[in-house]
Amino acid sequence: QVQLVESGGGLVQPGGSLRLSCAASGTIFSFNTMGWYRQAPGKQRELVAILTSVDIPNYADFVKGRFTISRDNAKNTVYLQMNSLVPEDTAVYYCKYTRGVEASWGQGTQVTVSS
Repeated sequence: QVQLVESGGGLVQPGGSLRLSCAASGTIFSFNTMGWYRQAPGKQRELVAILTSVDIPNYADFVKGRFTISRDNAKNTVYLQMNSLVPEDTAVYYCKYTRGVEASWGQGTQVTVSS
């Protein structure tokens, strides 16, 4: 099983940037898909960005051009660079590992965009 730990969240002003990290440990198989999701209060969890098993990124329309997903395989870490943040980006951000039928979630990190 894979364990995921997110970090990097916090309070940022509108227009600011944050970089989230998700460190994976345990039995990690190659050619996995890593993704970032978010959940705002009172809303369902939604996809933000994923990085496929062949490192092709896919983004939700609401973050295209602002967020970038990447990974460092040597560190078993996936990142989410978030720029031009707006209050609507406020949510708990979760990391997800998927390979075949196996899936693991992290505990989440809070991102608050407010002046």
